[in-house]
Amino acid sequence: MNNINWLYAFIGGAILGAGVAILFAPEKGEDLRNRIKDMLKKKGLCCCDSELDRLIEQLTSETEE
Repeated sequence: MNNINWLYAFIGGAILGAGVAILFAPEKGEDLRNRIKDMLKKKGLCCCDSELDRLIEQLTSETEE
């Protein structure tokens, strides 16, 4: 009976790990930029592509520090 419990725990962990990996997988750059644009538009802020590129570069540099 103990071996079956280990098997269920392994399968459950594998399913949970796969779900988390899918949720936190990085997106394509273009998809991420479009998502950021949509979020900014919902907040009432409009920006062009060059402004968005600068914003992304700034956010990236701040997270790397």
